[in-house]
Amino acid sequence: MSTLTEARPSTSPARSTVTARPRPFRLVRHSLALAKRSLIKTARTPEALIDVTLQPALFLVIFVYIFGGAVAGSTHDYLQFLLPGILGQTIATGAIAIGVNLNTDIAKGIFDRFRSLPVPRSAPLVGAVLGDVVRYVVVTVTTLAIGYLLGFRIDSDPLRALAGCLLAVLFALCLSWLPVLVSMKVRTPGAVQGVMFALIMPLSFASNVFVSADTLPGWMQAFVDVNPMTHLVAAMRGLFLGTPLGTHVWWTLAWCAGFVVVFMPLALRAYRKRV
Repeated sequence: MSTLTEARPSTSPARSTVTARPRPFRLVRHSLALAKRSLIKTARTPEALIDVTLQPALFLVIFVYIFGGAVAGSTHDYLQFLLPGILGQTIATGAIAIGVNLNTDIAKGIFDRFRSLPVPRSAPLVGAVLGDVVRYVVVTVTTLAIGYLLGFRIDSDPLRALAGCLLAVLFALCLSWLPVLVSMKVRTPGAVQGVMFALIMPLSFASNVFVSADTLPGWMQAFVDVNPMTHLVAAMRGLFLGTPLGTHVWWTLAWCAGFVVVFMPLALRAYRKRV
């Protein structure tokens, strides 16, 4: 009996040490689990994908067949020019949904339940961003498919075209930290949508999305040249159509890194203060 009683104290501290040791990649594991939650939510509410399926179709039809002849002299030529721009604009506006959804979840108290779980504080936001990748893939595939039906053709090789699609999805993932930050700062989902549209629309129209940047007023050129949307669209045109790329891909990647470095820490800080 004495031997047993002496052995028990020696084994229990070892067991407590093992259970208290943090598991590797804990943030990644919980973020992926919460990303799966976002994917399930999207699968059960497919109407939430209307903005990334119907919107690019409407924009392509309206702009190509109403303005194509006046802008480019040919609807086909304008479609070739416009489609990368519509993809860039739609994938940027599609990122607004994550801010609206997060603000709605906070109002419903879902994040209070997350806070009671043994997960890293930043996991819900990281998981939401990762889960939103489906929206960006859907808008990319939908835009290219509709464009193909209208007559759009990729003039480069498949690898460059795939690189253009991946660049668009990466841009949207990095940009999505901006609406995440806005969702932590404002009170209602409507306010998130209003603020984000006020930020995205100037980026879309003061760029090379709809017309060549050379045709814009001179006083606007300084903003157009540094506009991240300009570099994204020019990079996609180069990858899809074989036009000169220049440094647009590198500028786009630099903007992606900047979005993450600036807005991700601010969003996580605002989240810790609000929840």
